[in-house]
Amino acid sequence: MRIALQGWQQLLRPALVVLAVLVILAAVVLGVRRAAEPEADPQPVIADLEEIRERGHLVAATSFSPHSYFIYRGRPMGYSYELLQRLGEHLGVGVEIEVIDTLEGMIAALEQGAVDLVAHPLSVTASRRERVAFTRTLYTTPQVLVQRLPENHRQMTADEVEAQLLREPTELDGKTVMVRRNSAYVTRLRNLMEELGIEIDLYEAPGRLTTDELIRRVATGALRYTVADRNIAQVSRAYHDNLDIETELSLPQPIAWALSRETPRLLEEVDAWLEEEQQHADYHVIYRRYFVERTVAPSLIDQGFFALGLQRISPYDEIIKEYARTVDWDWRLLAALIFHESQFRPNARSWAGARGLMQLMPRTARAFGANNPDDPYQSIAAGTRFIAWLQDYWEERVPDEEERLRFVLASYNVGHGHVEDARRLAEEHGVDPQIWSGHVERYMRKKSRPEYFRHEVVRHGYARGEEPVNYVRSVLALYRHYSRLVELSGNGEVAGAER
Repeated sequence: MRIALQGWQQLLRPALVVLAVLVILAAVVLGVRRAAEPEADPQPVIADLEEIRERGHLVAATSFSPHSYFIYRGRPMGYSYELLQRLGEHLGVGVEIEVIDTLEGMIAALEQGAVDLVAHPLSVTASRRERVAFTRTLYTTPQVLVQRLPENHRQMTADEVEAQLLREPTELDGKTVMVRRNSAYVTRLRNLMEELGIEIDLYEAPGRLTTDELIRRVATGALRYTVADRNIAQVSRAYHDNLDIETELSLPQPIAWALSRETPRLLEEVDAWLEEEQQHADYHVIYRRYFVERTVAPSLIDQGFFALGLQRISPYDEIIKEYARTVDWDWRLLAALIFHESQFRPNARSWAGARGLMQLMPRTARAFGANNPDDPYQSIAAGTRFIAWLQDYWEERVPDEEERLRFVLASYNVGHGHVEDARRLAEEHGVDPQIWSGHVERYMRKKSRPEYFRHEVVRHGYARGEEPVNYVRSVLALYRHYSRLVELSGNGEVAGAER
């Protein structure tokens, strides 16, 4: 019997080996097939109010823009930024801001649980309601057509200007309009085509191109028409006086923030907070700061203190002369800077919170010794100490004294970090980073454009670059004006000041 079994084992052994090999091969093949199949996306983990409070911070998506979130003289600011800080205090948590370039990117991040809130002004639309939950309305604003005034509009009558502008939506028939991709403006223009039976040559700009950038392109003539919310267009018009924004294309549209549809407790709490906030003056002050007060650009044509017969520029000439000597400046140059900052009003307040004759931000005022920036003596003393610091900073970086003065003035206006960004951009593009006029100022202007403020060499993000460029030119132009009309009074010429 044992011999018989051994015989069967000898007969079966080759078959068993073959079977084992087949099993192994099958397992390998199945394993490869499994590896080739994509794994199912994990379900997003979306945090509601309790989880957010437990982890101790709220994550909010927004974008760099002159109204939502930006950095001014080293300080984070913006309509959305200020409201987020107040919301964080209400919830008892910190706030982390995630800067996302596109509208679609923000909403996708919300759906994936990467952010808890989209704190960017979004028009409330039916298609968006299918994906997100909107907060209580922040404000309402109509959509307007942004178009360029005729080149010689100042020499034309009002009727002649009107004749060259579009005033009715039907007049868009056959016209080319570019708006931001995935924006409510796309939906509105499509609805107009359907409602009015017209054909608009509609182009959707890449999502990274902001509405502010499209408005700038209209102002420069690169585009003919775009569409924007009126309040956003008003801010841009303050910097581009050749724009017309009077043609409305919609009724006032509700603007809100967005949350995940799976966070009902957070939505309920945010809505309750907004309802309470909107009963207080502070809420409306914040809106005015970014959408109303910023639309009034400072003018050099003013009825301020200036008496030719007395050879005086301001009531503070003697203080200005005293402290101009400490930075080796012509006192009339310092007077021009102060006039541009505050029009010689010692209690001046800017939309951004700067105070006093030299419009120092609170942190800068304290750092340079002004406990009361409304006091003319303290403001001028601290302001010139700040100028001295900037002069020291730029001395080794910009050897030429005349050019260095421009870098100092630009830094006084926007902060030396943004100016350094512009220098790095200039150097990256083969332009001399030690020359302001026609060189670094070109890249300072470009810092309001996404392809530049998102460049890898840029460290301080978005800046409305036209402000410091115009600031340098305006201060030096006013200085030349003062120099022609007011004697130096033995103060001594400043090396590097324009004459």
